Amino acid sequence: MASSDALYHVGFGRGDLGPQPPVLAFLSGDPDRARYIAERYLTGVKKLSENRGLNSYLGRLRNGRPVLSATSGMGAPSLSIVVNELVQVGVRVIIRIGTCGSIQPYVKPGSIVITSAALCRQGAANDIAPVEYPAAADPFLTVALAEAARALGVEHHVGITASVDTFYEGQERTGSANPHLLRALRGVTEEYRRLNVLNYE
Repeated sequence: MASSDALYHVGFGRGDLGPQPPVLAFLSGDPDRARYIAERYLTGVKKLSENRGLNSYLGRLRNGRPVLSATSGMGAPSLSIVVNELVQVGVRVIIRIGTCGSIQPYVKPGSIVITSAALCRQGAANDIAPVEYPAAADPFLTVALAEAARALGVEHHVGITASVDTFYEGQERTGSANPHLLRALRGVTEEYRRLNVLNYE
């Protein structure tokens, strides 16, 4: 049962995190991925909540450091809620893990993209900061992730991600149930390719 300070969406509070609450969280859109990360990479795993499909797990890394593996759901609006509530319970470092769509031909399926900054073409960001504000990742965390990938011999790319609201229309995907693509979106993927944007998210 969740503590009395449980937050509305994530379904747990500081009181559920023990005497050494985690400052690090792995965040994924898919609840099954959050469970997989917890079961595969963490020890002493405790399921904190399964509220609104937002599964959360508390565990420890091999070095004993406490960490959360949590679900954000799909899309920036849901992500903004979960990030806000994770910060309220003391999380300070969030690593978002998930799938993405490559824009550059050299970013092959199965390789890793480490986002150093985002091109924000989605509405939720406008409620958080002015459009002129750079959506940049923490540079030290970005370097640490790239160094870890290099040490593991994992193919990876560091660069800009295009964050868009829609999976089909916004990413110019063919096969959408909507046959109409706004004129402003026609050719946007090629434009991003020329601007060295790596991927869609």
